[in-house]
Amino acid sequence: MYVAWGDDLPRRLREDDLHGRLAAAGVRRLQLNLDDDDVAPAMRIAAGPDHIAAVLSIWTDSDTASDIASDSTRILTEQTGKLAGWEVEERLPISPPETAHGERMDALANIAVLQRPDELARDEWLHRWLVDHTPVAMATQATFGYVQNIVLRELTETPRRVDALVEELFPSAGMIDRHAFYGSQGDDQELHDRLDRLMASVARIGFDHDLDLVPSSRYVYGLDHQREQQHAQ
Repeated sequence: MYVAWGDDLPRRLREDDLHGRLAAAGVRRLQLNLDDDDVAPAMRIAAGPDHIAAVLSIWTDSDTASDIASDSTRILTEQTGKLAGWEVEERLPISPPETAHGERMDALANIAVLQRPDELARDEWLHRWLVDHTPVAMATQATFGYVQNIVLRELTETPRRVDALVEELFPSAGMIDRHAFYGSQGDDQELHDRLDRLMASVARIGFDHDLDLVPSSRYVYGLDHQREQQHAQ
């Protein structure tokens, strides 16, 4: 997974030429999460001086992953200018719905870029996050897609240490309606109860500070067909 900063990334990262180069490098699937005009009303948070403009995820064959990651990192750095990347282990508490190739999902796709608190040992932090927090997050929000990515190693130099990237899919109305975001159906007391439970759980894993929050439009591209066309030429 990568995060990128720069101008005009929603256009530049959707270019067919870029996707062709990634396919030639061995990338099988590409996901783009773009902070674009469609999510302009949503909340965003920056841990550093600049907001992240895009989050990119690639999938490869495991036996050639290291070489593909190196080539993909080079290609994406050339395309974006400023990039940070990690190899991650993906978990799917709620699998996102499928969408057609290159079609925008009707959703607010929030990605949080997170850091383990120094005072928490990794094993304890993982247990609190994956075992204790996950059911709370699903019970207190209107998420219909929930993807947890545990960082295994850095692929680039990074501005700060990152230990996890989490994607949550919300109804688009959640950009401006807290009840739609938290699933409280217009009940203010239920909203407050859900917020209290969620924030208490988030605080136990340190996800209430030192984070980037990237609201995004979500696009998925299957690149196998492009590789097949390239091999046939």
